[in-house]
Amino acid sequence: MPRSDEAEWWFNAVYAAVQEIPRGKVTSYGHIARLLGQPQRPRQVGICLKHLPSNNDSETSHYYNSDNVPWQRVLNARGMISHRGPGSAARQAAALRREGVHVDMDAMGEMYVDLARYGWFPDRLPSEEGLTEEEDSEDGESGEDGEGGVNGSGSGSR
Repeated sequence: MPRSDEAEWWFNAVYAAVQEIPRGKVTSYGHIARLLGQPQRPRQVGICLKHLPSNNDSETSHYYNSDNVPWQRVLNARGMISHRGPGSAARQAAALRREGVHVDMDAMGEMYVDLARYGWFPDRLPSEEGLTEEEDSEDGESGEDGEGGVNGSGSGSR
């Protein structure tokens, strides 16, 4: 069944946001949802990544696929790698290690990443950094964000 326009927008927005996570950094499903203005939708971020098409899909050509969307950089709010099927956590850990991210294992055998060291939690997406100034200059306003915050890799919600 084809996706609705709203669902298609959401999937594409999630994939585009995940593409902005720098190599060697990780973030959470919840933070991607917050960056997209939908903080109540972290599970839907996970669903989008679960359904990320493989670039090997011979039936169709996908603009967003597992080769150009770094799905491995998104973890749960505690920095744990979520299981999606047999071997999925090990594949994600291996992909992160190739980027220089240290993946640890807890006493229960669950894999996790130190969010204090590798976390990426900006207040807005890098692609949106210039938009506020441009929009404000069109409106004749000063260009300040009105919140007194500094944009970049702040300690936003996870």
